Amino acid sequence: MSKVISRDGTPLAYERTGEGEPLILVGGAFSTGTAEGPLAGLLAPRFSVVTYDRRGRGDSGDTAPYAVAREVEDLAALVEEVGGSACLYGMSSGGALVLRAAAAGLNVPRVAVYEPPFTVLEETRAEKAAYTERLNALLGEGHKGEAVELFLSVVGMPTEFIAQMKQAPVWRSFEALAPTLAYDDAVMGDGTVPADRLASVAQPVLVVSGGASPAVMRDAAVRTSEAVPDGRHRTLPRQTHDVDPRALAPVLAEFLTTA
Repeated sequence: MSKVISRDGTPLAYERTGEGEPLILVGGAFSTGTAEGPLAGLLAPRFSVVTYDRRGRGDSGDTAPYAVAREVEDLAALVEEVGGSACLYGMSSGGALVLRAAAAGLNVPRVAVYEPPFTVLEETRAEKAAYTERLNALLGEGHKGEAVELFLSVVGMPTEFIAQMKQAPVWRSFEALAPTLAYDDAVMGDGTVPADRLASVAQPVLVVSGGASPAVMRDAAVRTSEAVPDGRHRTLPRQTHDVDPRALAPVLAEFLTTA
């Protein structure tokens, strides 16, 4: 892996594959750069694809205190590293980060996101605030496993499945990444669609959702696309939040190469 240094001195590990215009893939919660590897492989024939470990993950460094602005600066460093301009794609909370970067004025000609986990339900703000408080308290006390359990329960994983996962080898990797759950939580703001911020995004934005995803996620994707001046929405039939890269890659390639 190569490394680039962000504005605050944090080293970011990244890999670049393929030929063509630069495209940076941004993962969501619990993701390192390898999570986007299958999608990167499908897009590499048409793009120079960059996957990277967000700060605090994998081979990248971390610098306290955390701020969402630092992650935007991380993307700015990567854009500069690959030539000063790059399209962005973000998955889940990585999509929320990508939209923040676009609103901040990074030189990104086109932006695509898959199901940024916003909500259209204003009454859930209190629930989001309570989650934030509890998550930060657990992490502050060093209870990484409990923080992981909290996150998984909030996203809807049944208790019995969580119990099974705790016995699996993957649980140790989840605990290692637990502190970054607070980063993703910060990126999401109060959890609602940030219409005011999105209104300042000048780039064309594609928001994709799965036809088999819960209605609240599909509604949020539509609302997100409507909040962007040049936004559009696309539904992938039979797909869920765990989208198949083979279904997603052609849609991304078409949008990101449209003149």
